[in-house]
Amino acid sequence: MADTVPGVKILLLSRCPGALASFLAESTDREGPLRLGYIDDAQVAFSEAPFVRAERDSVEKLGHEVVGITVRGLSVAEFERVLDELDALYVASGSTFALLEALRVSGCDAPLVEHVRAGLPYVGSSAGSIIAGPDVTPASLMDDPADGPLLTDLTGLGLVEQTVIPHADGQLPPYPPDLIRTTLDTYGADYPLLPLADDQALLGNGTNTSVINSSC
Repeated sequence: MADTVPGVKILLLSRCPGALASFLAESTDREGPLRLGYIDDAQVAFSEAPFVRAERDSVEKLGHEVVGITVRGLSVAEFERVLDELDALYVASGSTFALLEALRVSGCDAPLVEHVRAGLPYVGSSAGSIIAGPDVTPASLMDDPADGPLLTDLTGLGLVEQTVIPHADGQLPPYPPDLIRTTLDTYGADYPLLPLADDQALLGNGTNTSVINSSC
């Protein structure tokens, strides 16, 4: 099981958002609608794709105030001001390497990690889950590293100690079972991996972690 940094409240989804509502309710001390940051840098190249709208809709229907954030266009100071006003952070799916590049090139990775380690709840979905681990190299067969041409290393955010491999049940067409098996065989000996089916999530409550159900 993946360990998490002490104090970090984190939910790493593969795809289905069933665990999201309860996580937000239990990881924040506010009653009523939350102010939820939605980082969309992984989706910039897929803005017209149906999965992008579907994911955003699944978050918005919870009734919280969803604040769209594209970190690539922000300075560190601007991003810190945005983070200071949030109750929780959602990092959306898409290209793992485009997402990591946007955070790293902008310098926004450091304040993101700082705020999450200080208690800001973090939700990742697919790419947003992968970057929470120690290294995104194991995503190289699932996503295209060329999406992040300015990356000089593939170190993740280090919020958990394993790299999530989402869609591990092979049910999502872009990630068939053979691709998942090859990914695990290729990288499993050198990287700590945590395969998650699409109806699973990794939950960290600040002291320990567990794989839980997260149905669609």
